[in-house]
Amino acid sequence: MLRPGGRLAILEFGVPRIPGIKRLYSGSFTHVLPRIGRAISGHGAAYSYLPASVGTFAPPSEFVETLRRAGFSGVRADPLTFGIVYLYTARL
Repeated sequence: MLRPGGRLAILEFGVPRIPGIKRLYSGSFTHVLPRIGRAISGHGAAYSYLPASVGTFAPPSEFVETLRRAGFSGVRADPLTFGIVYLYTARL
């Protein structure tokens, strides 16, 4: 539970918007990462959920609006590493 005046920080995967980086990221994220995850963990489904999960997460502008509607202020979405991850911050 977050108390009034408390700060929220969420680090979430995103999808880069720069065309060349987006293509490279998408290919490695959907094909290479699941294979590495399976090889390391020994589980057939390891890391396969991650690309699907990222693809269904709300875009940054939509998630920022969701946080505002939930009562947060000072909401920001800062892209990191070309938008591969986003740092969402807000105050209750």
